[in-house]
Amino acid sequence: MIGRIYAVALNTFRWAIRHRFLIAVLVVSAGVMMFALVLGEMSLQQEKRVAVDVALGGTSFFGSITAMVLGALLLYTEVQRRTIHTMLSKPIERHELFLGRYFGMAASLTLLVAVSAVLMSGLFWIQDVGFTANTIKALLLTWVEVLVVAAVAAFFSSFSSPVLSGVFTAGIWLVGRATDELRAAVASAASPVIRIACRAALYIVPDLHLFQVSGSTLDGVPVSVHGDFVSWSYVATASGQGLFYIALLLTLAVLIFARRDFV
Repeated sequence: MIGRIYAVALNTFRWAIRHRFLIAVLVVSAGVMMFALVLGEMSLQQEKRVAVDVALGGTSFFGSITAMVLGALLLYTEVQRRTIHTMLSKPIERHELFLGRYFGMAASLTLLVAVSAVLMSGLFWIQDVGFTANTIKALLLTWVEVLVVAAVAAFFSSFSSPVLSGVFTAGIWLVGRATDELRAAVASAASPVIRIACRAALYIVPDLHLFQVSGSTLDGVPVSVHGDFVSWSYVATASGQGLFYIALLLTLAVLIFARRDFV
């Protein structure tokens, strides 16, 4: 089984890194890194802060967008061209095909984050910014977030069209980033309907705010990638929760995909 999953993952990885969208994202990411130099010059002695914020923000945004697109297209080609019937007629189970697709996509997204880190290091070198432990922590949390978004997109692609999968995933991403605001709404909203809706969203939607905490507060203490940031234990705990989200979403997706009719 592992060999079949690996074969599918390898083919998916090769497909993803050749996809025009991924190439376009890398080009745009490089452009954003260069634009950070311009923004730094326009700021008032804040070149280093701008470089770090733009680099990390761009990595998170473009990584998540790429995860949405690749995840939405995860099974589209095979289903649209009916080649999935040929694939499933071979000695491969549906869950092996689906997991192989996700792991191959995850590998390509990992490569994207790694290339972004290289571009980031070049930007930091130009701006004389050190690649600190805080930057590494933020980058690792961003990587986990991108993989969670990819799992969300893969989940929706197991039963929906690419357009709807992309729309649903984008909605989950936006809500998941706003969990702090949802908690505030639960605590202060006068309408019981709003409180119930926000509470339901907090239970259902993955808490993506766990991975983008710079500039917010944790346990009443402000955290920032430019100063006092989260500990390595927090990174490990958040990553573990991210892996839980991924495992849960893939399990549900495999169960749905196993019952899907491709007629």
